[in-house]
Amino acid sequence: MSIEIANESGVDVDETSIVSAARYALDKMEVSPLAELSILLVTLDVMEDLHERWMDLPGPTDVMAFPMDELDSSRRPDAPDASPALLGDIVLCPAFAKDQAKTAGHALIDELHLLTVHGVLHLLGYDHAEPAEEREMFALQKRILGEYQEAVAALDKRDAQRSTDDRVLGIAGFEAPAVPAEPPAGETP
Repeated sequence: MSIEIANESGVDVDETSIVSAARYALDKMEVSPLAELSILLVTLDVMEDLHERWMDLPGPTDVMAFPMDELDSSRRPDAPDASPALLGDIVLCPAFAKDQAKTAGHALIDELHLLTVHGVLHLLGYDHAEPAEEREMFALQKRILGEYQEAVAALDKRDAQRSTDDRVLGIAGFEAPAVPAEPPAGETP
């Protein structure tokens, strides 16, 4: 799966974890590994321009999704066939998301993960214009985000345990075993 990210927002964020959240969501939605996605982080001014131009709504917003192609049931990128798919672009505005994160009581990166999953779902054809659609999309978003956070916490716990084990081995005069470059399959968020 190819995920490109460009940070033109002027806000320092962990771009790798944003890509990780997007990849996790795409994997959970069983999107073809041949799919391509672009994530762009922009300033308030750029987001305001995009929001007004494409949504005809005033002011900036937190996230916008621009599907590459019109999705239909025969071309959905999460269809079981393994054909390549250009999903489109997710545009995030960290400066806008910062206030939302503060209001929600969590870190900016957590808000950006939420918005990334939200954007992925929009690219896959989910919407929240109608109450039933909103319930479906937000429930799916909450489930994916929760599972992502659990996977990250499990990896962090494993890494912390490995670090402790290495320290103990070092104190005892043993050399720590080599750490594999990649975590076992299914553990990468």
